[in-house]
Amino acid sequence: MLQATKPLIELRDATKRFPKNGGGIHTAIRNVNLSVAPGEFVAVVGPTGCGKSTTLSLISGLAPASEGQTFVRDQVVSGIPQGVGYMFQTDATLPWQSVLDNVASGPRYQGESKDDAREKARGWLKRVGLERFESYYPHQLSGGMRKRVALAQTLVNEPEIMLMDEPFSALDVQTRQLMQAELLRLWSGTNAAVVFVTHDLEEAIALADRVVVMTASPATIKAEFPVNLERPRDVEEVRLTPEFLAIYRNVWNSLREEVEQARTATSLAG
Repeated sequence: MLQATKPLIELRDATKRFPKNGGGIHTAIRNVNLSVAPGEFVAVVGPTGCGKSTTLSLISGLAPASEGQTFVRDQVVSGIPQGVGYMFQTDATLPWQSVLDNVASGPRYQGESKDDAREKARGWLKRVGLERFESYYPHQLSGGMRKRVALAQTLVNEPEIMLMDEPFSALDVQTRQLMQAELLRLWSGTNAAVVFVTHDLEEAIALADRVVVMTASPATIKAEFPVNLERPRDVEEVRLTPEFLAIYRNVWNSLREEVEQARTATSLAG
């Protein structure tokens, strides 16, 4: 059970605008208010192009808010905060480096010696089941194995905040479920806050403590749904429970309106 503590992450009336190609301004998100506690797993869902990834960019410090503010540890985000790990939809591995050196690159960047960084990397490769593949290169691995490397890259730095932007969307259904289970296993006990963006509502509910629904663009937060499913969870079995189906129905009723609105707007624009 999450204790009542100060938020680790907080967005206050955050708005982000971008210049459009050919002129004009696009508002990606508008007046977003969101808080995430230490150790909490929050999944963010919404229509395609509604600004979910933009929200992660504000938290990570990769993009400043146009209006409003983003806080991490009660400090205004003005750059990339310490203790943030970011896992993208596409692999962030360096193709010319071995699996071991890809995972060791984070600790090396933080100033650890090559030997110490490799020792730490070997420990995480063992935890993700890739200890026999440390000398391989990314192109020699399957998609699921590369995602395990990405998880090790993220977790080797012991992040306090994990930002995950549809990290498993390119995987087949079976591999995706294996990676979901692996993520929960590795995250459990770390007390890291996770903000997980996904288009897959089942994935969101199976993983999260709370599901946040964003509106069609310009996006704001429409609703939040607690996921009161016992942990630890079996991501395959939990989908079959009446409790899961009830949460799914409630979230989908909220999300469906936004998906239909976004589809209509796209059709009119076309």
